[in-house]
Amino acid sequence: MAAVTEGLEPETAAVEDAARDATDAVDAGLGAPPLLVGNRLSLDLYPRGCHRLLHLFAQQVGQLLEVEFLQLSGHEDPQLLQATLARLPWSLPRLRSLVLKGGQHRDALGACLRGSLATLPASLSGLAHLAHLDLSFNSLETLPACVPQLCGLGALLLSHNCLSELPEALGALPALTFLAATHNRLQTLPTALGSLSTLQRLDLSENLLVALPPEIGGLSSLAELNLASNRLQGLPASLAGLRSLRLLVLHSNLLASVPAGLAHLPLLARLDLRDNRLQDVPPELLDAPFVRLQGNPLGGPSPDPHSPPGTPVVLEMPRLLLTSDLDSFAVTPLGCSVTLACGVRLQFPVGATATPVTIRYRLWLPEPRLVPLGPHDSLLSGVLELQPHGVAFQKEVGLWLLFVPPRARRCREVVVRTLSDNSWSDLETHLEEEAPKVVRVSSRELPALLGEPEAAASPLLYLSQSGPPSFLQPVTVQLPLPHGVTGLSLDRSHLHLLYRAPPAATWDDITAQVALELTHLYARFQVTRFSWYWLWYTTKNCVGSLARKAWERLRLHRVNLIALQRRRDPEQVLLQCLPRNKVDSTLRRLLERYRGPEPSDTVEMFEGEKFFAAFERGINVDADRPDCVEGRVCFVFYSHLKNLKEVYVTTALDRRAQAVRGQVSFYRGEVPEEVPEEAEAARRKRAADAPWMATLPIKLPRLRGSEGPGQGAGLSLAPLNLGDAETGFLTQSNLLNVAGRLGPDWPAVALHLGLPYRELQRIRHEFRDDLDGQIRHMLFSWAERQAGQPGAVGLLVQALEQSDRRDVAEEVRAVLELGRRKYQEGIQHTSLAPGDPGPPGSPASQSPEPAQA
Repeated sequence: MAAVTEGLEPETAAVEDAARDATDAVDAGLGAPPLLVGNRLSLDLYPRGCHRLLHLFAQQVGQLLEVEFLQLSGHEDPQLLQATLARLPWSLPRLRSLVLKGGQHRDALGACLRGSLATLPASLSGLAHLAHLDLSFNSLETLPACVPQLCGLGALLLSHNCLSELPEALGALPALTFLAATHNRLQTLPTALGSLSTLQRLDLSENLLVALPPEIGGLSSLAELNLASNRLQGLPASLAGLRSLRLLVLHSNLLASVPAGLAHLPLLARLDLRDNRLQDVPPELLDAPFVRLQGNPLGGPSPDPHSPPGTPVVLEMPRLLLTSDLDSFAVTPLGCSVTLACGVRLQFPVGATATPVTIRYRLWLPEPRLVPLGPHDSLLSGVLELQPHGVAFQKEVGLWLLFVPPRARRCREVVVRTLSDNSWSDLETHLEEEAPKVVRVSSRELPALLGEPEAAASPLLYLSQSGPPSFLQPVTVQLPLPHGVTGLSLDRSHLHLLYRAPPAATWDDITAQVALELTHLYARFQVTRFSWYWLWYTTKNCVGSLARKAWERLRLHRVNLIALQRRRDPEQVLLQCLPRNKVDSTLRRLLERYRGPEPSDTVEMFEGEKFFAAFERGINVDADRPDCVEGRVCFVFYSHLKNLKEVYVTTALDRRAQAVRGQVSFYRGEVPEEVPEEAEAARRKRAADAPWMATLPIKLPRLRGSEGPGQGAGLSLAPLNLGDAETGFLTQSNLLNVAGRLGPDWPAVALHLGLPYRELQRIRHEFRDDLDGQIRHMLFSWAERQAGQPGAVGLLVQALEQSDRRDVAEEVRAVLELGRRKYQEGIQHTSLAPGDPGPPGSPASQSPEPAQA
């Protein structure tokens, strides 16, 4: 082989070698043909996609002349990828869409890897029909010169690359309508960008842009412009010339003002200015319902009235909301409050740094090897890396983990561990478990209840805390103003702040006792203890009695609680809280697949009320769930939602001897430290505000045969056969074997089986940290729905092949073939072979006596 390719150019040699390797592999039966369907050629999910494509070129397949859509992975060998792309204009002359994305592979920590693509061959400019080019998730540092020469290009996707600038030649694309270059390193934009008169959508979010060229106002067809999460300090007045603009996203920048002309754009339907430094906003924008202004120091700094004259004004600390796990932000001497997309909030106080510092961050997956752990330690969250390492701040920086995993509640202590100078140390931490409860109030019910068309109320806010009932210092509470009321135009005499301290049922008007600070959308006030707070806007004087009527209206939802077990899998329990008028219809729909006791007695609940289900008498929740604490599943009741959860239960009792008869009880309020072992005790003490609501039986049947714990991966499903004996079928044991082989490939198999993406997300949520549980639940729930349907086994085999799991597909075929052979042998043994049929009722058609030894 070396002698044959010795005199060839390197790219030509690579092509020849690849074509021969692909041909040899296919001839030897070691590879499968690529996915070529109609005018689409998808090779991005196949290994050695370039080899497969070159093999098609070598075979001169006539169908290639009709291909209009091509997908290749950016993770191919760079030299071979360049050589393959160079042949596209001649081999695929009608190509309209070319996708060369990276990101399909992940590193050991689960982060997406960029593709190796760093440039494109000049010959690609010959793709005269190319209208769509996707180069996302690659290693481009400059835009290839051939791209601006693709005169028919309508969509160009460059996101997640390493671009620091875009060329002026980009303005020469006469048909470009969509340009996306998010998550790059762009600091400036070319002035020629304004000459793209056909451009309709432009997404430049997650970059390093400091300013925009005035020429951007020339984008006469632009309808959507996204510049979020940059470093923009100002906007050109020419933006007011974008007369076709409908969406303008500018959140998470450093803007101090915006052009007044934005308020006069005729088609603008949404303007997002959240988390900037805006101090002066045109009045037309302040009143516009489509403008988002949260997180801005509106109104500018104001002097402290108690400060002596000449005291300098302190600017409000900038607040940033970042939307990427791979990003950076700037900290100035003014300080900064930053919320990261991974659920971490950082607070840099004023004076923490004397000069601006750029902080880069990255969230690593929770790999135990990244952090030293003791014998009884567990890693509860991802590992947050902040750079530059070793930077020193002059004041203490605060860090909040906003979303600690639920299993942290069962831990004795939660600590944050930090690495400094190659040594790990623990930071002082405080775990805050309390959260506010918000009860929504329908804007249509309240006016009818009060007999006042313009009456409105804010959401009902319930704040609680552990420890003493009051604070040494007041706490600021912020409530949204009632629906339809703005802080700039309301009549303060119609605004009432109501307060209720349980268990009392009275509502007190405390408006005169607090200092209400009003903004455009919110009312702020200070309290010395937590309780119920409700903001009303009404002309009525006796608001307290009206609030009590509204409170009773909210509470009087008559509901029933149900607990059903799946017929095929008793360990799967469905728990649901339903308004009384929906119970019968829901049960009729469920009883084909579930069975269980009658619904509970009617219980009264209100919107947003918390309750939980506690399994008792030997029954426990099987999987670790984010909404489950020590076998108690937490709910929040909303009348317009399904309030439904499906859990798997288990027991430590021996089910081989007898069935386990347990129960599930429903309780109001927060999850207590101890749940009664017997619900009868709670029933005897039942009162108006008793926590116990209902108890329903749960029965786990006795295990059949030799089944026991650990058999079938913990499943005790009823026999489930997929297919039929003549064409072959899969038993429950066969499906368990398939489930054990899928591993991380199960989502691809599920999608090819036709499961919607929302169901995949639900399964991941319900079986978090339990990969085997995810796979088994997906496969058996799909198989159960396919019971009695023809072609189900074939669909499974096809899905395995499409997911590149031909090894499992071949095993399934072998099982099917074995089943078919046994079926034919059984027919011949009973003299019912097609060549010797017997009439119905004849001896030949009867079941034979067992063969004698």
